[in-house]
Amino acid sequence: MIAQKDHPFLSETRPVNWSSLTAEALLPDIEAALVAAEDGLSKIEGVPLEAATYETVIVAMEKATEPLSDAWNLAGHLSSVRMDDEFREAYNKALPKVSDFYAGICLREELWVRVCKIADEGPQPSDRAQQRHLAETKRDFEEAGARLSPVEKERLRTIESDLAATTQKFTENVLDSTEAWEKTVDDPSLLDGLPPTVLHAAREDAKSRGLGTEDKPVWRFSLQAPSYIPVLQYAHSEELRKEIWKAASEIGDTEKYNNRPLILEILSLRKEKTDLLGFDTFADYTTGRRMVKEGRAALLFVEDIHSRVSKKFRAEVNELEDFRAAETNTAHRKLEPWEVSYWSERLRKKLYDFEEEELRKWFPIESVQRGLFELAERVFGVEIRPKETDEGAVWDPLVEYYDLHDSKGGLLGTFYADWYPRKGKRDGAWMNPLFTGQPVEPSDSEPHYGVICGNLTPPSGDQPALLTHREVETIFHEFGHLLHHLCSTVSVKRLSGTNVAWDFVELPSQIMENWCWERESLDLFARHYETTEPIPEDLFQKMVRARNFQSAVMTMRQLLFAKSDLELHFGRSFSSEEEVFTFLDEKVSQYRFPLNTEPPTMMPRFTHLFGSSTGYAAGYYSYKYSEMLDADAFSRFLDEGILNANTGGDFRNKVLAKGNSEPPEDLFRDFLGRDPDPDALLRRAGLAGTGS
Repeated sequence: MIAQKDHPFLSETRPVNWSSLTAEALLPDIEAALVAAEDGLSKIEGVPLEAATYETVIVAMEKATEPLSDAWNLAGHLSSVRMDDEFREAYNKALPKVSDFYAGICLREELWVRVCKIADEGPQPSDRAQQRHLAETKRDFEEAGARLSPVEKERLRTIESDLAATTQKFTENVLDSTEAWEKTVDDPSLLDGLPPTVLHAAREDAKSRGLGTEDKPVWRFSLQAPSYIPVLQYAHSEELRKEIWKAASEIGDTEKYNNRPLILEILSLRKEKTDLLGFDTFADYTTGRRMVKEGRAALLFVEDIHSRVSKKFRAEVNELEDFRAAETNTAHRKLEPWEVSYWSERLRKKLYDFEEEELRKWFPIESVQRGLFELAERVFGVEIRPKETDEGAVWDPLVEYYDLHDSKGGLLGTFYADWYPRKGKRDGAWMNPLFTGQPVEPSDSEPHYGVICGNLTPPSGDQPALLTHREVETIFHEFGHLLHHLCSTVSVKRLSGTNVAWDFVELPSQIMENWCWERESLDLFARHYETTEPIPEDLFQKMVRARNFQSAVMTMRQLLFAKSDLELHFGRSFSSEEEVFTFLDEKVSQYRFPLNTEPPTMMPRFTHLFGSSTGYAAGYYSYKYSEMLDADAFSRFLDEGILNANTGGDFRNKVLAKGNSEPPEDLFRDFLGRDPDPDALLRRAGLAGTGS
């Protein structure tokens, strides 16, 4: 037994004491967990074949590795939200040890023999979820190389270790290059056009760092999304927009933080891995257990949407180019990359008399969260209660902490909300299922734990955090992932919550975004931060009319990422960095927004594809695939009432609660009563029937 008091990362005490999880403790704790996990697996390897059962092998493997998995999940979480030099050093020392251990589990012959014996000869468990777990475990072993020769197994272990280290370095380069850049502006004329909320935040940011004075103020901008994106949208100064665009486009792509050679290495390692395992492509390897079943089907899905929106895409691009020419009384030409957001925002204003910034006053984050929680309580039958945060309860003072109960009693889970950017925190938004519990039993409750994170507009001075509508959608999106995790009632942890097919996992998150567009639900949380009044009807109507503004452009942007991802993982070998990007240019030329100045590729900062061993690699298409599912599934709420508790209860019980205990297509069919309609996505986006 490990003495937990000496190993805080291995403590089973909940809630977590975050102040105890230090860089100094990380490596010793992980090493202790590795020893314990190795001992547990060795004991299973000693189980006589005739005594091999689901409990003595499959369940025992899960229990043997769970302390290590939980500890490493904590370490990974902290590397995302509280990274410093000391923690990074400890994490990177532990990383190859952990990667090597996990890569080796399915390569252990004695474990494989026992898994096969149970799966092929029995005794089979009687429970359906356990039967699925057994089948999934056998396939895990097969896809991880259990059938390889000893020499091939050793090479595979090395590949997995190298992938872990290289993708971690990719992520660090993105973080470091993001944090290495800042822009201070002392000339107010350069800031013309920026909304007051953005100016206020930039000034407060500068003041917090001792920059400028009351007599000579300065404004600070960074490469965090809430800081630089409004500049690209609103600043009249082309000089400022160009400088900030250039800095953002070079994240992970500078001499000091150069991810280009890492991309080549990652692609090469992934190809070698799939060649060893006998798959035609990495895309086939990753999609085999997803709803599309094979890489070619994913690619055809992307290409089909492309063909159906291309005509509207070209029309929207031409409309924007015409608008810029007319407004500036100059010749029609392609836009510069630092002009696109700016002129798009001005065109939206002209067409709909609407700017997204107008909505901020109705989206203070406290009201948004309060309304979101009320919506979840009414629709999904849960109750959310804030918890006190004393020393060690959270990893940053601005992190919030909640319990989520079933409305009929019983604690489902606990979660943390970490919404604001800061040094040492990676960019983007995500949900992390910290710990997976078990279905609620009144006598023996083992709740789930989760984290929702973002990099949203922070509070500034005495002004609360006032969000854009897109940031509101982000909160709802990540909360959907959280509900999927916390509402799971699957008895097998390996099949619980978000452990589902990658092209199904975004359904619970993306469906939540729909409630950000309906009057009835908006009135629960869209309240003016000073008067608490709801959004005026005329402003709401403008917002709705503008919803599908440039929908083809936005759709094509997602298709560009998905097409790039799949093409890179379709079995081609690359001999140089130049070959990678030349190949990509050829494959996706018809997916790009035509620009006067060709921007650098975004691949060096694309952590979705290259920030972990697999991640969204050969899976980025799943955003659009899940969007199709969510547009279709939400139609039932539109028919039966968007706050209908019976419909919400069905979604909770038939989708959220089920995890991976049943095939995702069966879950969808059970909720909607039919297979998904491929046209649902395009209808909602106003793109159905636009043709090529």
